Amino acid sequence: MFSTPLILSFSILLTLPIVFFFLGPTLNPQPLPPISASDELDDLRLFHRATAPPSLPSHLSFSSSPKIAFLFLTNTDLHFLPLWNRFFRRAKTPLYNIYVHADPTVNVTRPPPDSVFGDRFVANAKRTFRASATLISATRRLLATAILDDPANDYFAVVSQYCIPLHSFNYIHRSLFTSKNFDLTSKSDPDSSGLSQYGVLKHKSYIEIISKEPRLWKRYTARGRFVMMPEVPFEEFRAGSQFFVLNRKDALLVLKDKTLWRKFKLPCFRADECYPEEHYFPTLLSMQDPNGVTGYTLTRVNWTGTVAGHPHMYTPKEVTPELIYELRESNYSSSYLFARKFSPDCLGTLMRIADSVIFRD
Repeated sequence: MFSTPLILSFSILLTLPIVFFFLGPTLNPQPLPPISASDELDDLRLFHRATAPPSLPSHLSFSSSPKIAFLFLTNTDLHFLPLWNRFFRRAKTPLYNIYVHADPTVNVTRPPPDSVFGDRFVANAKRTFRASATLISATRRLLATAILDDPANDYFAVVSQYCIPLHSFNYIHRSLFTSKNFDLTSKSDPDSSGLSQYGVLKHKSYIEIISKEPRLWKRYTARGRFVMMPEVPFEEFRAGSQFFVLNRKDALLVLKDKTLWRKFKLPCFRADECYPEEHYFPTLLSMQDPNGVTGYTLTRVNWTGTVAGHPHMYTPKEVTPELIYELRESNYSSSYLFARKFSPDCLGTLMRIADSVIFRD
């Protein structure tokens, strides 16, 4: 007669194939499909038009009313649409434009015509996947659309459906365009803000750039040990948030790039270590415009207790005036301007404190 331990061991051996069948994709994630040639060609045409020399010069120094282009990147409904509607409608003047890139394979509810988002969904949207180069393409598409749409767009703020504003629109516009003290890091560099010798306002891009991160090497070699060379040596490889605020100069640099894009669009052999959207933008701008970027983001994120690469998601019980005040605090600027990540059911609580706290500067 077989002993009980022997039967148990035999049973475990029999169940192993079943376990690996269900857990295999989790233990060894499969690379996501590459960007199709047709999508790539569509993007190249769009980027070429956006970067072509304009018939008339467009720069902050020539625009009496510079605008902020808000670029919403989403694959779900815009959860905080009522809050953003109130945010934009409280603006003293319409010094903004809105562009929404919604994954066309997802049934995203379109806002009503009377919403400020009514006709702001871009027609060239394509499918996106988390932790893939498709998010880079989608962001570049938004940048190109905004540049072509309005020459007065001089700052480009990328936000997600889980982002909220931490201040009124007027405060944000004033901080980016007219405040001489908003960027606290510029105090040690007298040439980093204010007027240049030619009288042109010098506004930096606000993008997080991290050169030291525990998993940076693994992410760098996710496509293969030497694949990124020679264009992107490891010493130049950077990490950072995909939610940033770029000036027009850097937005055009992103659209003109072909060299680094050829590397970052390649599929990864280690999909669990591959987050191209968190590396392409900071690496590119760190290499091509190191003096034109601040190195920090204006979007506050709580990475305490991160799960599967996702930041902490705030729930309604956590949403208080004290939380908003805390999220504003920054060591690099006068204040953070945006925050994420909030669960959709926070909307009611946020709306109740919108006028008395969030939009009260």
